[in-house]
Amino acid sequence: MRIFWVLLKKELRTFFVSPMAYIVLALAMVLNGFCLRAALSVLERGPSEGSIVTWTFHAMWFWLSYFFVFPLLTMRLFAEEKKMGTLETLFTAPVRTWQVIWSKYLAAVLIYCMLWVPSGLNFLLIDWITAGQVEMPAGALKGSYLVLFVMGLFNLAIGCFASSLTSNQIIAAVIAFTASLLHFLTGMFISVIGRKVSESFVDIINYFASTEHIRTFTAGLIDTRPLVYYTSFALLLLAFTHQVVEYRRWKP
Repeated sequence: MRIFWVLLKKELRTFFVSPMAYIVLALAMVLNGFCLRAALSVLERGPSEGSIVTWTFHAMWFWLSYFFVFPLLTMRLFAEEKKMGTLETLFTAPVRTWQVIWSKYLAAVLIYCMLWVPSGLNFLLIDWITAGQVEMPAGALKGSYLVLFVMGLFNLAIGCFASSLTSNQIIAAVIAFTASLLHFLTGMFISVIGRKVSESFVDIINYFASTEHIRTFTAGLIDTRPLVYYTSFALLLLAFTHQVVEYRRWKP
């Protein structure tokens, strides 16, 4: 485990000494601020069925911008190392493939979690300024951050896998962004054709649809099925990443 922690600290240090760290942090802060202000604008127009939490996290403008974060966090994980030739050098040390993969992935997860700290502070600030006059359901807030976390695990795993496939960071970013967005748009696709197909088919697709998961969790309802779904597929994608890296490691 000591080697794993050394690799993890190396990944975190590498990220924070690069300009990309501050670009991603700035992007996340601007995104969070914009979405919170847009949610307040909706509530200012009059009575609404949704709370400030719902309008912040369930709004389409938030989620379509949200998927730009994952390519920026993951595109360099393996692609840059392969381009620079440092991945082969790393494997000459007494390290195992799973240690390299999980250290990179966990570093991305930790940084991803840090991106949402300003968002939580924004809600605390709004609650303090308004003296609790703005309805902020605790269940909806916890559910929103929970679905953000598990969806992040899944999408970061997509980015990690995409980065292992190529030595070009731009290609890795495009693959990760496209795959994440297509998965998300599945729910929108069903909303368009849902009336033309059987209900059983719609129910099956809704099980995989991120839009349905978002709607449920931002309403304060915790469903364990999406939690299992996202974590399971994240582990599966990491297993695929392991196979790709292991193949390239021993490729003659």
